[in-house]
Amino acid sequence: MVFSSLTFLIYFLPIVLGIYYIVPKKAKNLVLFLSSMLFYFYGEPKYIILMLVSITSTYIHGLLIERSINHKKAYLVSAICISLAFLIFFKYTDFIIQNVNDILHLNINLLRLALPIGISFYTFQMLSYIIDVYKGKVKAQRSYLKLATYVSLFPQLIAGPIVRYTDIEKELDERKHSFSNFSNGVRRFVIGLSKKILIANVVADCINTFNASGEKSVLFYWIYAISVTIQIYFDFSGYSDMAIGLGKMLGFNFPENFNYPYISKSVTEFWRRWHMTLSTWFRDYVYIPLGGNRVGKLKWLRNILIVWLLTGLWHGAAWNFIIWGLLYGILLVIEKLGFLKVLEKIPSFLSRIYLLLVVMIGFVIFSGNSVTEIFDNIIGLVGLNGAPLYSAESIYSLLNYALIFVLAFIFSTPIIKNIVLKVKEKLPKLVDILEPITLCVLLVVCISYLVDGSFNPFLYFRF
Repeated sequence: MVFSSLTFLIYFLPIVLGIYYIVPKKAKNLVLFLSSMLFYFYGEPKYIILMLVSITSTYIHGLLIERSINHKKAYLVSAICISLAFLIFFKYTDFIIQNVNDILHLNINLLRLALPIGISFYTFQMLSYIIDVYKGKVKAQRSYLKLATYVSLFPQLIAGPIVRYTDIEKELDERKHSFSNFSNGVRRFVIGLSKKILIANVVADCINTFNASGEKSVLFYWIYAISVTIQIYFDFSGYSDMAIGLGKMLGFNFPENFNYPYISKSVTEFWRRWHMTLSTWFRDYVYIPLGGNRVGKLKWLRNILIVWLLTGLWHGAAWNFIIWGLLYGILLVIEKLGFLKVLEKIPSFLSRIYLLLVVMIGFVIFSGNSVTEIFDNIIGLVGLNGAPLYSAESIYSLLNYALIFVLAFIFSTPIIKNIVLKVKEKLPKLVDILEPITLCVLLVVCISYLVDGSFNPFLYFRF
């Protein structure tokens, strides 16, 4: 089940919210836990046991770490190894086998295991919890139900944001529910749904047309690169918006995950704005423990490259993700060694063009199915693969999707947000009237698209 489905919008969410607000306070976590189990069971029935085993292991280890005097580190290592073992086995085994086969010219059979949905996200949440218990930042949760609710909470279970236990520790015990918070949640959810249905899904059609085309041209390669850049942002940020909105409806305040990353002037700034919960997770639990920038230059460079190698691997078990992660690691090193000062001195529009070109090339790599395909798509941008400058099909696609490209550009910046805020200062009643009308229209249009069958699964489900 996904948020952008009629099953979720018409049946699951209204029923869950109705039961949640009817039951007494003491039963709300139970309702959320059972709802989350049903939500996950709907899409991954055979892997629900895996998640419960992981939660149980984390729960027991948390208590052992807190109560132990001499064996805290051993219990920490045990908990981390168990969580990572599940992640590595299900996500990376075939990748490892395939590379062993290629290098040693063997023919070991692949396991071809289905990837448990959301395992990368909930594994990182459990790791942050157990590490924070070890460091004494939080107390071990004595209620299995509350810890299980935290890990399995359906709004953020499948594709984040990566919510740390410290983010919602108090809210697991005491949550404030209000009409204002609920309405803000609905508003955020509808905005996220619109990003997904009306922009990401529409642009996905353009990408599919490109992939199926036999008339690729330089123009078409650029249309593809732009489309991929738009789709990934609006798909993932749309999901994050919906998750944050659902959290508010249920009394939780999840951390922000995106802050208009495409207006950045450097790769350094971009990663402070893009998938922020993942960036800060790697910073706090990998980069800083390795020594961060408080070590010699060589070790500092090593730490950056390790973090970005792991960032690439976290996104997927394929070489394109590793290349994508290392590309950003190398660019961040270059910026930190002096290029960042150059970017600060040149006109801002040039630094923004630099960033967008890097991001587009990065997402062409990210979306590739093979190294050969990636290479062809990149050199196709400058016509080095023999592609013509343009074709009839590329002109048609440009005209067909020009409006959505313009809208995507506008909505990937804070332009509309700033206009609304200024109007709200001067004409608050007008905004109070128009905002709910606009949201209702967007919701109706989104549902109409879903009824018509215009649906794509979230890209980040595979992570």
